[in-house]
Amino acid sequence: MFGKLFGGKKNNEPERRLAEVRDITVGRAVALDPLAWRRLGDETVFALDRDALDITAQGLITLDSGQFVHRFYTDDHIMLQAMSDDAAGEESYDFSLFIPWRSAYPSSERERRVWRDRLSEPVFRGAAEDLSDYPRFWFSESDAIQPPVTLWETIWDDRAAIRPYAKIFQTCMLFARELSSGRELMLALEQQPDGGETTHEIMIGIPLEMAEFRA
Repeated sequence: MFGKLFGGKKNNEPERRLAEVRDITVGRAVALDPLAWRRLGDETVFALDRDALDITAQGLITLDSGQFVHRFYTDDHIMLQAMSDDAAGEESYDFSLFIPWRSAYPSSERERRVWRDRLSEPVFRGAAEDLSDYPRFWFSESDAIQPPVTLWETIWDDRAAIRPYAKIFQTCMLFARELSSGRELMLALEQQPDGGETTHEIMIGIPLEMAEFRA
């Protein structure tokens, strides 16, 4: 089904309107350097059983600061993320790679409040999820309670980008712990898809250098 997405543009191929960040977009494969996570050794819980990602969906977040977050997904929810100062992703930076760790459906409004309170703390206590404790990476300059960040992500699953595959409201916070050979990221969030069920998600990630991936 992706054959028509590769190579030159054909007369009957829809106009491509999705951003291409360092040539990454829906229908393309991303080659990874496994040393990006293997160098962290046994200190990290980040693990990936492949060195290539087939991108099947692509998300875009517009921040209040005027910056943009570009996200690229595989079918099993591995996420490559990039920041940029433009919607087209031509000036991209701050790359990271995340794998899913835990997904749960909150059973009550109280459970949702408890989750949001955990996201507001200066340190995320991870014992219940079989994780270490993670200091807050966003707003790390303060130990005060900090409400999570809220944002909308629009996701497409084809390059023509005529109609979004999903729109998801997210309440999230980024945490990180320093390791002897690098940094391990932890993204904790509540997802509320437009018309779908609310979930609580944890993703474990690592920063990526530009030389550690290519499309």
